[in-house]
Order: sequence, then C-alpha cells, then structure tokens
Amino acid sequence: MFVDSLSGRVTGLVKTLGKVQRRMICAASASVFASGCAQRGILDPVGPVASAEKTILINSTAIMLAIIIPTMIATAAFAFWFRRGNTKAKYRPDWEYSGAIELVVWSIPALTIMLLGGIAWISSHDLDPGKPLKSSKPAIHVQVVSLDWKWLFIYPDQGIATVNQLVIPQGTPVSFDLTSATVWNSFFVPQMGSMIYTMPRMTTHLNLQADKPGAFQGLSAHFSGDGFPGMQFKVQSLPADQFAMWAQGERGQGGALDAKAYAELSKPSSYVKPITYGAVVPNLYEAIVAGRQPQNPVPPPLHNPPAPPAGV
Repeated sequence: MFVDSLSGRVTGLVKTLGKVQRRMICAASASVFASGCAQRGILDPVGPVASAEKTILINSTAIMLAIIIPTMIATAAFAFWFRRGNTKAKYRPDWEYSGAIELVVWSIPALTIMLLGGIAWISSHDLDPGKPLKSSKPAIHVQVVSLDWKWLFIYPDQGIATVNQLVIPQGTPVSFDLTSATVWNSFFVPQMGSMIYTMPRMTTHLNLQADKPGAFQGLSAHFSGDGFPGMQFKVQSLPADQFAMWAQGERGQGGALDAKAYAELSKPSSYVKPITYGAVVPNLYEAIVAGRQPQNPVPPPLHNPPAPPAGV
C-alpha cells in the first residue's frame, strides 16, 4: 500500500513537472519568435547594397540546395533499395569503376564551385565598400568614430555631430569615413548592408543608402570589452527636406564638440543616450586618426597600451 501510494505521488509530480517544462518551453519559444520578428535584419533590406546582398544570399543557398537535396534523396533511396530484404538488389563484389559515374560525381561539384565562385567574384567587385553608389544625387559625407562604448558621427559639411544617432536623407548615398579612437571595432547596419571594420590610426570607407524612411538598428559586431552590449545606435532615414531642416535646426544648438568635450566623451561609458553637438572643432576627425589633439584621457595601461620595446 505504501509503495503504491508513493508511486502515485511520484507519477503525479512527474506529470506536474512535465506540464511546467512544456509551458516554459512554449514561453521561451514565443519570446524567441517575437524577438526575431521585432529585430529586422539582413532579410529586410532598405537600400540597394543590402538588397544585392540578400539576392546573393538567396541565390547561393538555392545553388547549394540543388546539390544537397538530391544527395539526401539519393542517400535515402540507396539505403532503401539495397536493404537486406530487397531480393531485386544485385550484389556485385567485382565492380570497381564506372566512367559515367565518375564524370557525374566530379563534374557537378566542380560546376557548382565555379558558379558560386563566379557569383562571389562579381559581387565582391560590384559591392566594394569603397565604391561610390550610382545616383543622381550627391552623396552626404559622414565621419564615424568608434569609442568605448559608443559611436560618434561627425557631419563635416553641416558642422554638427551626434552620438549613438545617425540621421541620413532618404534615397541619398552616404559616404562614410570610419576610424577608431580605441580598439578595433566594426560598424554594421544590417538593413543597409556591408559591415566594415574601424581601426585606430586608419581610415576605412563605406558607401550605403537607405531608400525607405524609418528607424533602423545599428550595432557593433566586434567584441570590444565590458560595455560592448550597449554599443548600439539608431539610424533615422528622413526625406531630404526633413533632413535639411533637422541639420539646420541642430546647428548652433546644444554644446560644442571641442577638445574638452571630446575628452569627456571619450571616457569609457555604455548605453549612452543620443547626444547632438551644434558645433564641431575643425579637423577633429583628422586629429583622431593621426592620434593628435584632443588627447585620450584614459590611462595607457587601460586603454591603447603602448607596444612593448623590441626584444622584450
């Protein structure tokens, strides 16, 4: 009697735990799908670069599936045909070579690799990050600086700067010059395409465009320390007239990004709310690239430590 009672209780507990686990799994799955729908990425392009990259991704996947799917079907078919119970399957221990089979086995993968290689070769030249985009509109120039752990955007033609907020005109090419004031990082707006690295004392070039209005997520795709999770920014695509009004309205408003303000900004901080500077000291980006003024206030042992002497 005691054993039966204990067994019943254990069975009930297992069923209860099973229900709880199922509910937890369902809740977790729902949250994952919801987050996937909320965070739009490379499969929801808003510009010509991201659209071309999506096409390359789909075409490459389709070409590879053209081999993978028949191979999987053939594997199952061979296993079924040559099963022990099939008396129609012939066993040929002396068979060793077939030119026709060898031709098929080697030609199909070779042609696939050549096709994929051709697509990669052509697209890598067409989507060269430094290649200007074809457009009847002149490109807007934006200078990008990655800091710990935030993004600085300088508009040299408009004389303003922003932090963790990139505002661009809709349908207009954007020419980026990018560098890092700290460690290596990477600039990536998934819906606009083409991730590119930012490196200290160097400048990289990137050309993107957003053909749709809206707000898009930008991020750092290269781990850079404790504050890396908060190194994100918003991209706001506005009609050309609204962008002009925004730039005109921000000019002269708020603080000025001079050497003192930059020294304060360059201190490590994460999850920084968007900031706008109504004036920028001349040649600030060039000074950051050259490692001149403004100086970085973070002590060398914690930030950009000097290279050890030769032979150490």
